[in-house]
This record gives sequence, structure tokens and C-alpha cells, in this order.
Amino acid sequence: MTIVKQISLFDIHQLLEMESSHRFDSVFRTIDIQPIFQLFSKKTMKGAPREINYGAMIQSLIVRIIERIPTIKDLVKRLVHDPLFRLDCRFLVSDAVPSEASYSRMIQVISESEVVDGMQDTLIRIAILEGFLDDDHLGFDATHFESRDAAKSGEKKEVKAPKKRGRKAKAEREAWLVEEAKKAANLTTYEKELKDQLAISLEVLWKDAPIEPNWGVKKNSDGKNTFWYGFKGHLAVSTKSQYIVARMMTSASVSDSKLAIPLLKKVQQLCEGHFSTGMFDAGYDYEPIYRQLATYKMRSVIPYNIRNEGEFIGFDEHYRPTCVREHSYRYDSYDSKYHTLKFTQPKECATCPLRHDSLCQKVFKIKCDTDLRKFTYPARGTELWKQLYKERTAVERVNAYLKLYFQLNNVRHRTGKKAKLHFNLVTLIYNACKLAVDRINASLQEQSHAA
Repeated sequence: MTIVKQISLFDIHQLLEMESSHRFDSVFRTIDIQPIFQLFSKKTMKGAPREINYGAMIQSLIVRIIERIPTIKDLVKRLVHDPLFRLDCRFLVSDAVPSEASYSRMIQVISESEVVDGMQDTLIRIAILEGFLDDDHLGFDATHFESRDAAKSGEKKEVKAPKKRGRKAKAEREAWLVEEAKKAANLTTYEKELKDQLAISLEVLWKDAPIEPNWGVKKNSDGKNTFWYGFKGHLAVSTKSQYIVARMMTSASVSDSKLAIPLLKKVQQLCEGHFSTGMFDAGYDYEPIYRQLATYKMRSVIPYNIRNEGEFIGFDEHYRPTCVREHSYRYDSYDSKYHTLKFTQPKECATCPLRHDSLCQKVFKIKCDTDLRKFTYPARGTELWKQLYKERTAVERVNAYLKLYFQLNNVRHRTGKKAKLHFNLVTLIYNACKLAVDRINASLQEQSHAA
């Protein structure tokens, strides 16, 4: 009898426990730092030579996150006292260790550019080309992290005069309508209604996202409000391979739902047609999000969130039709050509005295366009819908990885731009570690087949 030897999969935890030189080499091979290095290249051959090894400084910033070194001060101290660590960061023996001020100036320059966004996109395309990002389901969620900036005291609101009761006079109403129109015209991109994002380009949505720290609030598992001063990180994660395909950072006060459409547009720009399903929690249950998913021919898996709505007569809690005796019809199939859900008679019809009555309808066909929120494919309440929604936990797992192992919670810079750079570096390094792990696993499998 042949004994098959099972290969244990190599994961991120094992990568982080490797010898430092091998660990850093594996990660550096997945990241091309040239776009950042070009920001510091000399424009001309004339003048004094550079005294700072910017390439090594960039790599040491990456190492700081991998090694979970809390501050730049601690990074500089370790570079001074640990020659092997200095060599691992690619500093030469003849190089002087950069000062904290040098790192601060470099971080300021990088935060003013968009090069890290381009590096992230390049890494995702490489993962797709090499076959490591081959799944087609995306999970969406947001996670919060605190700012280094001190919380600002809230402005005192002016006490408004009580509104007059009754209908406004004609002249007063016209003046009020003009004032409301002016307010609507002056709204920022993310203050407008969610449906307005459908017609706004990705470039505008990306550029106008507010990134300055402010107060955020959300309910915890006990149903109580928790507050923090800082930011939100919004992620679109592939549920099987767990790559961060798209990500954005915003101020803490921005609603999670306001970033769903920008992330979807980013995914479509980056890898058009690659993903087939988008999974969100109930906080994203808004019609424009369903419409954007339908535009990209993606399936929507979002729990229904009842908002001051009356009873939907003739349907059960999963929006399946019900018979006269309120038994739910059974989901049968989906017609992709006409975007129609087909439901057949309930199993209780076999013994129902009304089964031959004209009130008993054998088949229901409902177009999804009737109401994109209620009638989705996969149909609500089906086993397929439940299985797909379980996959959404992948994005929550990635959020935990970023906070536990990649220092997302440890923002050491002030201002929104530098915090955004920290967030972008954390997500880039996480993806780089994923790609390094996948390459190691592929190499191990090749060696086992060769043996």
C-alpha cells in the first residue's frame, strides 16, 4: 500500500517566525520599491552625492511593521546597536544610520504622493497572474483604528429658534427651497446621497474621501455605543486566498456604506470581470449598492435590514411568496437571461384541501428588478445564500491580522495624510506576506512532486 505524505501548508505565522534574513528576503522579493525610491532620486548628476541610503531606509520602514517595532525612535536605536539587523535592512557597513528627522522627512515626502497605491495594484495583478488569487468571491467590511492626534473639542452649536407650526407662506417656502438648493450644491462628495456615487468617477471618489481624524461611533456586541477618535479602514478581501484586493482609509465619521461603491469601482478597474459575488453585512443594505453590483454582473449577498417598513404582505421573512394558508413557496431556480427567480408550490400543498382551488398558484416567477433588495440571486434563505454569507468572515479575519500582527492600531504619525500612508503600508505589507507565503507553498509542492 502506497503511503501518501501530506504536506503541511506554510502560513503567515510560520513566515513571521522564520529567521529574520530569510523572512525579510521573502517579503522584499514581492515588493518593488523603485516607485518610492524614485521620489528621492537626484534630478541631475551634478552636486554633492547623497549621503543617505534611501533604498535601505524604505526597506527598514517595511521591516519595522513586520518586526512590530513600535516607533521610529526604537527603529533607529536598533539600527545603531544591532549590526546584523542593519545588514538585513540592506544598509552597507559604510552607511551612517539615518536620524529620526531623516525618517520624518522621508515619510512626509511619501505621504504627499500616491506611489503606494500603485504598488498595491501591481502586487494584486501579480498575484492574479501567478494564479494565487484565483477565487471570485469578495467580502467587504470596515475596521476602526485610533489617531495619534489629540481629539479636538466639539464646536458649540447655536440654539435654533423653534420652528413655526403649520404650512409656510408661499414667499417663505420659495426662499426656503432656494436655501436648500444652495446647501445641496455645496455638499461634498461623501455628504451627498449614496445613489449619487453611481455617476461619480472612481478618481473623484478616491480623491475626495475625507481622511482627517474625527469622532466615530458604533455598536458593540452588547448593543452599546463605543466611541473612538481616528479613522476607518475599508477593505475588499478575497474570501478564499484572503488578499486585500481594494482598500481605502477615511475619517471615523464616514458611514461604512459610503465606501462600498468606491471599492467596487476600484475592484472593477483593477481586475474587470474577475469577481462574481460581493458579500456585505446588514449595514450595507442600500439599493444603490445592489445596483452597482448588478451593473458589474456580480451577485449580492447582503442581509436585509428593515428600516421603518411595513409588513410585506404575501411574502415570508426571506421574501418568498406565501400561499393563502401562509406556507412559503420553495425556491426552484434562477433564469439568468431574464433575471427571474422561480418558486414552486410549498410541500404542504400535497395535503392541503385548497390544492385544486383557483386561489392556489403552482409557480411564481419574480423579476429581480422588481426590488433589488428583496429579490436577489442567490435567493434569500437558500443554502447557497447561507454558505456564501459565511465566507464573509474572511474580511473580519484579515482585520484581526492587520491589528494583531501588522500594527494597524499603532499609528505613530499625526495628520490624516501620514496616517493614510501607515494604513497603505500595512495593507501592502500584509499582501506581500501573503504572496511570499503562496510562493513558498508553491515551491514546496513542486519539490514534493519532483521527489
